[in-house]
Amino acid sequence: MLALSSVSAAYGSFQALFSVSLEIKRGEAVGVIGPNGAGKTTLMRVISGLIAAHEGTMTLEGRAITGLPAHQVVEQGIAHVPENRRLFPALSVEENLRIGAFIPSARARFSERLDWVYQLFPRLKERRAQLAGTMSGGEQQMCAIARALMSKPKVLLMDEPSAGLAPLVVAQVFELVRKIRAEGLTVLIVEQNVQQVLEVVDRAYLLEVGAIRLAGSAAELKQNSVIREAYMGL
Repeated sequence: MLALSSVSAAYGSFQALFSVSLEIKRGEAVGVIGPNGAGKTTLMRVISGLIAAHEGTMTLEGRAITGLPAHQVVEQGIAHVPENRRLFPALSVEENLRIGAFIPSARARFSERLDWVYQLFPRLKERRAQLAGTMSGGEQQMCAIARALMSKPKVLLMDEPSAGLAPLVVAQVFELVRKIRAEGLTVLIVEQNVQQVLEVVDRAYLLEVGAIRLAGSAAELKQNSVIREAYMGL
């Protein structure tokens, strides 16, 4: 469904990604794991059109999306839950959700999407009038995910959804990922919490220093000695 072939990207003279190739099939959940500074967030930004790739190609359902600006990437069916949530703290929960439905196709079905999101996340319906910035970290992450879902994406990108959250809340966030998967969505999730993410994805890639070093099923990577020693403390 989503395929990257030999994608490289840089910030000025600093190259952050080196010939990255990966593929996500329809309905899959795929993880990208690796240490801080490996290029995981850069990868997400390249896919969502926030940073331009200077080499390689990207396709969604066989259509080229390389070089499209971010708003057109959303229109093609890719929604991005950014690292640290990036909500509008002075706006209410529902106003944040409305912003997620800014593309024409989503605006036309706003009420329908809002009802669906509130069924998926009942707590947000309870807090619909509350300012987003006054909610707990876990509730804000829920709101950020819901905002991305308002555009009815084909692929959901999730960048470090557990970052900065207490362990109990982290477990709740990964339960949300399971709920989203149960709705049939295709998910690409970048995460440092390797042990948790390998419980919810089908496959994963290990990204180190801007390049793919390992790839395999979640079960295979759980048993890989490099992963177990370097990333799971086992």
